[in-house]
Amino acid sequence: MPFLFRNLTLLPGESEELLLEKVAARFSLLRSDITHFAVVRKGIDARKKPQIKLVYTVEFGLKDEERFRGRGPDDRDLEYVAERKAPVFGKVRIQKRIVIAGMGPAGIFAALRLAEYGLTATVIERGKPVEERVKDVRAFWENGSLDITSNVQFGEGGAGTFSDGKLTTRLKDVNMGYVLAKLVKFGAPQEILAAAKPHIGTDRLREVVSAIRLHLESKGFTVRFGKQLTDIRSGKEGLTAIEINGCDESPCDLLLLAPGHSARDTYEMLRRRSVALEQKPFAVGVRVEHPQGLVNRIQYGVPSHPHLPPADYALAYNDARSGRSAYSFCMCPGGVVVAGSSEEGGVVTNGMSGYLRNSPSANSALVVTVGRNDFAGDDPLAGVEFQRLWERKAFLAAGGDYRAPAQNLMTFLDGKRGGKVSSSYRPGVREVDLTLVLPEYVTSTLRDGIRYFERKMRGFITAEATLTGVETRTSAPLRILRGEDMQSPSVRGLYPVGEGAGYAGGIMSAALDGIRAADAVARTVDG
Repeated sequence: MPFLFRNLTLLPGESEELLLEKVAARFSLLRSDITHFAVVRKGIDARKKPQIKLVYTVEFGLKDEERFRGRGPDDRDLEYVAERKAPVFGKVRIQKRIVIAGMGPAGIFAALRLAEYGLTATVIERGKPVEERVKDVRAFWENGSLDITSNVQFGEGGAGTFSDGKLTTRLKDVNMGYVLAKLVKFGAPQEILAAAKPHIGTDRLREVVSAIRLHLESKGFTVRFGKQLTDIRSGKEGLTAIEINGCDESPCDLLLLAPGHSARDTYEMLRRRSVALEQKPFAVGVRVEHPQGLVNRIQYGVPSHPHLPPADYALAYNDARSGRSAYSFCMCPGGVVVAGSSEEGGVVTNGMSGYLRNSPSANSALVVTVGRNDFAGDDPLAGVEFQRLWERKAFLAAGGDYRAPAQNLMTFLDGKRGGKVSSSYRPGVREVDLTLVLPEYVTSTLRDGIRYFERKMRGFITAEATLTGVETRTSAPLRILRGEDMQSPSVRGLYPVGEGAGYAGGIMSAALDGIRAADAVARTVDG
């Protein structure tokens, strides 16, 4: 039975080999008494800057565990834990035809989990393989040439492929270790298994996604790109077939629908087929970009440190009068602001960073909550139209060529000339009053929130910061309803999954939801 010991500290630059010595000294053990030793969590304590500490949780095993437990060492940071065993999956045999629509995190991990049960499926993705998708995205960023089927939102890997590759979630799920272990197996860095804030980086994530596809194909899965789900067919017993690309009909008994939060035409198809949908709150706003050295100085007390990663932050403000919240979202240290449009005539921003996070800038979404009272009508797709409205305003205000509207942070706050506009966004920005491209209640809440953020991070308000709009795709604007068995109450055999279905918010939570859906399928067909 292993033991966990928390709150071990090292100074940045100290060797992690000292951790074993610290544990041995604390409990009067010989190094030969310890049979195995591993770091299971690593974080940063920057509360007393610039005296930064690295904080560890370690796991260790002993030759004589019973004697150690009998001594009853009194330490609140010590925990005895049951030995973790790898999950065992019974093989399931079925005649049902399974299709997974969407190759984002939810679809990919649904497929990986189905493979554990010995099942196979056809995986369809409207976009292209990640290698080709990268070329299309670069062309858009360089010259504004948008491919509406292959872009930051659509294609192998989903929207998370052009992000920071963050693997954080507030969920407590037994499958979190499973997800991280699978990512490492297919090429993610080993360190994500222990990092308090694990990330892969968009460059490494692309390689992982490609490796997973090859693995699935080796297990008998059929992966088809350029194949968009355009309709579903159902009878009294449930789903019978799907339509692909508006013409090809394919038999299908079980559909794991993982469309991503920008699949607006899929939402329209589901509404047309009377599949139960409901409006869902989300958030809209801008991207704020600071020099990374400034963020480091605020968070660490120094502009750079050879043994610390680029600093990040998480900020939140609640307006008691309006009930709205403003908060940072998808913070990308050492990253860039990117164009995330998926429809012609609209500007969408997002953030991205590579594994090394070595850009001179840090960026984050600063967004404000919106919901039913802000949408026009009760149509479940009213949130989609709300997004479109402001994306189109941003497109036109910035010149109609996919440049983005941008404003110096100081100018946005008080209307005075605060400094130059400088953004890493491609294909470029145009200086625009951001009150023209966002609702008044969003910009006023953002102003109040930013002033509050300055109290939490002295130096956040600076003429060196630029706001770039608009950030509208923070999460799905609706939810595809499902029951406890994860199936749609409208169509048996339809499993709405992941962020686009309204049940996740990021790579990790979407992957976990895909796993739950695959487990539900296995239970259903095995029962």
